[in-house]
Amino acid sequence: MKEKILIADDEKNIRWVLGNLLREKGFDVVFALNGEEAIKRFREERPALAIVDIKMPKMDGLEVLKKTREEADVPVIIVTAQDTMKNTIEAMKHGAFDYVTKPFDLEEFEIIIERALETYRLKREAFALKERLKEELEREAVFVGKSPPIKRIMKTVGRIAEQDVTVLITGESGTGKELLAKVIHLHSKRSKGPFIAVNSAAIPKDLIESELFGHERGAFTGATSERPGKFELAHGGTLFLDEIGDMGLETQAKLLRALQEREFYRLGGKRPVRVDVRFIAATNQDLKKLVSSGRFREDLFYRLNVVTIEIPPLRERKGDIPLLVEHFLARFEEETGMEKSLSHEAMEELLRYNWPGNVRELENVLRSAHILSSGSIILKENLPLPRDEEGPTMEGFIKGIIERMIPRERRFAKGELYRIVIGGVEKTLIESTLKHTRGNQIQAARILGINRNTLRKKIKDLRIKVQK
Repeated sequence: MKEKILIADDEKNIRWVLGNLLREKGFDVVFALNGEEAIKRFREERPALAIVDIKMPKMDGLEVLKKTREEADVPVIIVTAQDTMKNTIEAMKHGAFDYVTKPFDLEEFEIIIERALETYRLKREAFALKERLKEELEREAVFVGKSPPIKRIMKTVGRIAEQDVTVLITGESGTGKELLAKVIHLHSKRSKGPFIAVNSAAIPKDLIESELFGHERGAFTGATSERPGKFELAHGGTLFLDEIGDMGLETQAKLLRALQEREFYRLGGKRPVRVDVRFIAATNQDLKKLVSSGRFREDLFYRLNVVTIEIPPLRERKGDIPLLVEHFLARFEEETGMEKSLSHEAMEELLRYNWPGNVRELENVLRSAHILSSGSIILKENLPLPRDEEGPTMEGFIKGIIERMIPRERRFAKGELYRIVIGGVEKTLIESTLKHTRGNQIQAARILGINRNTLRKKIKDLRIKVQK
């Protein structure tokens, strides 16, 4: 599709000359004879560039420039026969791309037009990329869960998201700290700005300062050009500092200054760089203990610890597992086009497992099962969960005994199998607990989680000998 260029000039010769030049270059040309028509055509056609004469009937070029710049980020070249300092200053002050005096050299004017269009294209590409990144962020930043702790967290997010307070997110690895930071960013006033994440643990200590603050050319061996750091890249948005507890003390001191002053120096730099950034930090460590041991600055801790949100491990909110499963399977279906669901036994297996790797481990297990399962149903056997290497589980051991007993049910009185199995397990459990407590019934009742009088009755009914 051809790019459109608006030419707004009341001189017929100028319209003719520029129109022919631009058509030969492959552009669509739109004309306007006065200022009001220029605004009308601009709104209708949405050109990639406007060339506007400063002196026109009904509305002058400066007014056209102001109105077009208010409505769209399109470059405007002002053309005039009156080369005055006032007009030049006014045009550039209100955002003109360039100011050209008549009569102009066509070759030079063509270069100005190409520069203006290149600027427009780069801005459009940057805007499109920014929109794509925001859409991806919105798709990713879904914090799944309806358990009481997650509801409390979401209420906190609702209260603090639009305030520019610093947030410290704590929790075990894999609980979703970065995800929660993205949720806060998307619901903040900075949602149109960038979200920049830095993992302090993943960057070598000798590179962390350059990564955060950038460097000037020649700041160190290999610094062949200047490079902005994450702070600068996050300007206008949110900087997420993950695993902050792994940051060295020297870098902590520079970080503290950046947090307090909202400015810093690039490595090798002599001029301060000012930024407008919202800070969110995260850690899986106990920062108070790190402060006590001298491994984390106390002043930085209090600067970060304005609002703290603790994400519970998955084992403490297992009621959210079915929702997480549904969420991940829907995402995998979108990625692969394969619709799959979980069998009842597989879901029970997920609910039994303790999830030391938290939500990240659950996602990885489900992704693997989704790929490796041959049918549309993911079976228990498809789940790549670790097995007990020391031997069979208690559940498996009891299951093996019961499965051997059932075929021999004729050896038992009719309807006695349940009583025999439950009674046998209960008697063995109480005997083993009493042996562990050396006959101390108070301690045994506490371990078993039953009343002492209930324990006494069971000892009597099951004819258990208490050895002291």
